[in-house]
Amino acid sequence: MTLKVGVIGVGGIARTHMPGWAASEHAEVVAGSDISEAALRAWGEDNGVARLETDPAALFSDPDIDVIDVCTPNRYHAPLSIAALEAGKHVICEKPLAPTPAEIRDMIAARDASGKLLMTAQHFRFTGTARALKAEIDRGALGDIYHARGWMLRRAGLIPGPGFVLKQHSGGGATIDIGVHILDLTLWMMGNPQPLAVNGVARSELAGIPGAFSAWTGTAVPPEMDVEELALALVRFDNGATLVLEVSWLLHHDVTGEDMQMWLYGTRGGSHWPKCEIYSTNYETQQHYNVALRRTQDSMEPHALECVEFARAVAEGAPSPVPAEQSLQVLTILDGIYRSQQSGREVRLDS
Repeated sequence: MTLKVGVIGVGGIARTHMPGWAASEHAEVVAGSDISEAALRAWGEDNGVARLETDPAALFSDPDIDVIDVCTPNRYHAPLSIAALEAGKHVICEKPLAPTPAEIRDMIAARDASGKLLMTAQHFRFTGTARALKAEIDRGALGDIYHARGWMLRRAGLIPGPGFVLKQHSGGGATIDIGVHILDLTLWMMGNPQPLAVNGVARSELAGIPGAFSAWTGTAVPPEMDVEELALALVRFDNGATLVLEVSWLLHHDVTGEDMQMWLYGTRGGSHWPKCEIYSTNYETQQHYNVALRRTQDSMEPHALECVEFARAVAEGAPSPVPAEQSLQVLTILDGIYRSQQSGREVRLDS
């Protein structure tokens, strides 16, 4: 059976999903929905999709549609995903799964009640470098990971559209836009330990400076921007591990594009991503070892591969490739950063 897919929100990130749906042996896109009729028509023409609806409810009520791909701004992820699950559809939803932990808990409840699959589209997990390093970690190359550092930093690299810079649509700024990427990847590598507490900062320093601009779009930072551009955090976990996190859209940083790195430190070795290197020391011989992992080239772009893997999981009755419970951990920490900023102190996290 070929799974029939409906895409909601076709004007942005959905474009990167379409090659994956086209490559999947298990799925095909048969419908799309967007509040912009012009964007919807253009997407339909580009992708050969004739079923176009401005009301997503039309996709939910269609018994022939098996999968809903949610690609809207963050604030609309939870209500759309819950409605789709309640209608008996499997759901893949763009990151963040939702802007708050409470919404993710509601999504998990809807998933459990429906018996359908729910996946967060965390595409960095599907890169060849991440998979190669994860395989070595799972084989015990690092031992017990007790500390990690992760950052995702940009220089004048924000997307100035309302879906990113207005809290009413996004739910937050750099913290949940790009912080969600490096945090999800780092937690996954660490084995998703339970977070206990976070001491964090979330603020803006550069966005309001006259002339501030986005090098990515060549346009000015909109004056109505009301979300943070910078987030920092120290996270403590129930197994004693710690994590330092840094993210920014606008930092004065020596980078073209973005600088995304992760360091992991364990009892047997350390590692760096995306270099895909493992570091260890033999204390008996006093020798240091740096090992570069050999990895194959990515089979396809990771935004596309995540859709292929989701369709395979649905078709084969396999678990979600990115479980919602792991996304709940991510958003619990990111929400904790906001709460820590407001209180000016470390906050305990809900389990």
